[in-house]
Amino acid sequence: MLLDKRGVHFIGIGGIGMSGIAIVLLEMGYHVSGSDLESNDLTEKIKRMGGEVFKGHAPLNIPKDVELVVYSSSISKDNPELVIAKSRSITVVHRAALLAELLNRKKGIAVTGTHGKTTTTSLISVMLENCNLDPTVIIGGEVDRFRGNAKLGRGKYVVAEADESDSSFLRFRPSYSVITNIEMEHVDHFKTLKAVRT
Repeated sequence: MLLDKRGVHFIGIGGIGMSGIAIVLLEMGYHVSGSDLESNDLTEKIKRMGGEVFKGHAPLNIPKDVELVVYSSSISKDNPELVIAKSRSITVVHRAALLAELLNRKKGIAVTGTHGKTTTTSLISVMLENCNLDPTVIIGGEVDRFRGNAKLGRGKYVVAEADESDSSFLRFRPSYSVITNIEMEHVDHFKTLKAVRT
């Protein structure tokens, strides 16, 4: 299980999807590090929470105690941190694999679709919060109620935005799935509308 590994490094930690997972892991007590080409409000928040954030990608950015390296679809295969992690035999996974493990450990609610994922995920999360169900939330946008894009809750629900662009969301086994709509999009990955639907 990926969540058994306590030292986690994110390549591209400043992205909206990666930072949300990093924030939840920090709140769970994990040692979190990561790198990004530029600093932003999310990387600054992660640093304030105790995460270690490096500007730029370099092999030395990966701390010695790291057991898991997480990357997103935007990271190239020749990224120096990805290359060194593999050479050190560190477990390397796509962000969807780690998000799936977080989502699948409780009553997961996954939201996907061509349009409206962030809004719908936010609405569901705030409704659960208003019902005092204290969900864990990982959203592809910032929500005033949570002062950011993620939070660890003590309740039984995990609400996450599921990116459909590369089919990585197929790893998820949520208790509930919300599909906002289906249209022909991401034609570099899906060649037909039938492929999108399946």
